Amino acid sequence: MTHLPANLPSVLTAISPFVNKYGYEGMAAILLLENVGLPVPGETVLIMAALFAAIGKLNIVMVVVLALAVAIAGDSFSFLIGSLIGRKVFIRYGKYIGMPPKRYQKFESYFNRRGYRIVLVARFIDVLRQLNGLIAGASEMRFPTFLLFNSIGASCWVLFWCIIGYSAGNHIAFFLKYELYISILFGLGVIFYIIWKVVRRRIKTKLDKES
Repeated sequence: MTHLPANLPSVLTAISPFVNKYGYEGMAAILLLENVGLPVPGETVLIMAALFAAIGKLNIVMVVVLALAVAIAGDSFSFLIGSLIGRKVFIRYGKYIGMPPKRYQKFESYFNRRGYRIVLVARFIDVLRQLNGLIAGASEMRFPTFLLFNSIGASCWVLFWCIIGYSAGNHIAFFLKYELYISILFGLGVIFYIIWKVVRRRIKTKLDKES
């Protein structure tokens, strides 16, 4: 692919001039803002950056490495903010960032019951992607646990959408049309794979002890 697809969806067409003008810095800034908790189009900018890499305007390795670093750093900072402000402040002012009390309590309940699983797939779910770190911090999840599974989730998310953007070409409209379903299926696939590995390791350990 030597030029951008002619049938780009309107959402990508709108963001294209921004990525073309600001390149890596623009992508990093938007991803950082999204991971801190602001409602900006981070995923769309990432896909657009991968598309520009496909036509030679950006380097795909740089896009992946920078996006991954910013995603992890942004969510870590978001976690710190969440741990400092606590759940009371979140419940009181969360409505201003799209997280009214009832919704926050629902998400917090998920975190308390499932923890790392939520962090793992949060990247693939809108709203939860933006507020993942804040809620995890406010719910007093241990930071090492958050960092580990957030890094795994970020790696999967960045690689997935960079591969889509870099290789989809004229089929990018199809992937964006079913973006939500593709994201959820991919996220669930990651969870099942990790659970399978953990269960397999425990069974092997148990058999080794019995033998």
